[in-house]
Amino acid sequence: MERPEDLFDREREWTDLGDFLGGSAPIQVGIVYGRRRQGKSWLLRRLVRSAGGLYMMALQHDRLSALERFSQAVAASSGIPGAGFRFRDWEEALRTAHRVLAGVGQRVLVLDEYPYLLEHSPELSSVLQAFYDTVRSEPELPPIRVILCGSAISVMEELLSGPSPLRGRTQLEMRVQSFDHRTSARYWGAGTAETAFHLDAVLGGTAGYRDLVEVDLPRGATDFPVWLSRTVLNPASALFTEADFLLREDPRIRDRAPYYAILEAVSEGKSTPTAIGGAVGRERTALGHPLGVLISSGFLRSSEDVRKQRNPSIRVADPIIRFHHLITRPRLFQFEERRFEAAWEASVPTFRSRILGPHFEHLAREWVRRFASEATLGGRVGEVGSTTIPDRQARVTHEIDVLALAAGQRSQNRGSRILVIGEAKSSDRLRSTDDLRRLERMRVLLQEDGADCSGARLILFGRSGFAPGLTSMARTRQDVELVDLERLYAGE
Repeated sequence: MERPEDLFDREREWTDLGDFLGGSAPIQVGIVYGRRRQGKSWLLRRLVRSAGGLYMMALQHDRLSALERFSQAVAASSGIPGAGFRFRDWEEALRTAHRVLAGVGQRVLVLDEYPYLLEHSPELSSVLQAFYDTVRSEPELPPIRVILCGSAISVMEELLSGPSPLRGRTQLEMRVQSFDHRTSARYWGAGTAETAFHLDAVLGGTAGYRDLVEVDLPRGATDFPVWLSRTVLNPASALFTEADFLLREDPRIRDRAPYYAILEAVSEGKSTPTAIGGAVGRERTALGHPLGVLISSGFLRSSEDVRKQRNPSIRVADPIIRFHHLITRPRLFQFEERRFEAAWEASVPTFRSRILGPHFEHLAREWVRRFASEATLGGRVGEVGSTTIPDRQARVTHEIDVLALAAGQRSQNRGSRILVIGEAKSSDRLRSTDDLRRLERMRVLLQEDGADCSGARLILFGRSGFAPGLTSMARTRQDVELVDLERLYAGE
């Protein structure tokens, strides 16, 4: 299929969808899902426009209204002026849609926002199962490709789970993710790495947010507060309440108060179930269900320690949720009253330490995982994450922001070979030789703890750059790399 000119990026997704539509199989079912505003519908509409077929976006209708809406979509696809259909049930609707598509030489059927249909027609997945089995058993029937799409991640993933009627009958399982920080910078047209970083720290790589912003991008960090006052922190903007709408996508989240409390605790840096429980006033054992819901829905991310077993770290997965709970909610009344200057001034320390700091660390890990060259890292990288190491002599525990194992090394194994030991700081001060000495100390501690650090590279990430003495020293050493914001966005 010819790639649409108005489809930004998504080359891999477009190729996978094209492969899914082809082939000689009589029927194939695909699942496309991802959180709100990632561009799923945009992508699938262009797929149908290029390949031909029937696209219907479900609304929060009742059963009869949904069938009527589907009948109208089938009639429009028939190409017959004045064609009309009235379906009694979904079985008849699918059979007729199949016949109509075959009649015009098309094979694509897309049901977007599929979870809305399941709310009033829970039998639909079983109907699709029967439809799938019928088409497969009757080779004389024309081929068809069915794509189910939705933003309620937990509902869509359940379609692939054990008891689901569609389990084992799907040939495509595509989760549409946010853009990475480099792609997002190109998508927004950010003029500088500093502007791109601030945007990404607040909005992440969600494509749909650009449609909600009608003001020019900030030219730099000094203009960023004014831009926030006209967008994310403007009560008249849809972005002001975006985090609340995201939680409503998951039908399992009804009483949102405990979920808000957990999200706030994790945003503030509580990264273990015990710490989260202490912050929200609940026992760790009582957090299993809500934490599981937030992780499976994509609001939280749980990542294992690279070296230690049973030591997961829980982080907020979506920057705008973190921003909402750390900046907007604590001073909601002031922002609603448009007392922006006072509210923002009080929020600046939190913004720098709890938003810019963790996000810079995240981008440092992503850079090592996806963009750094083998020459920079000293080899091919495997598992990338973070860890802690105790320093008994100094009676402290060091947090290692970036730890990368060599490819093929087993994680949660203290003896695995380490390729990269890195520290990322988003502070305004220049990184110095003292920072390098601290990183060297971490390497010694890791070696004493059994790690293979032979040839490990020491990487200092600094948003504000590096002192001349450190820069001079790094030039003379093959085991030291300095990575600033420009290199995170453009270098390897």
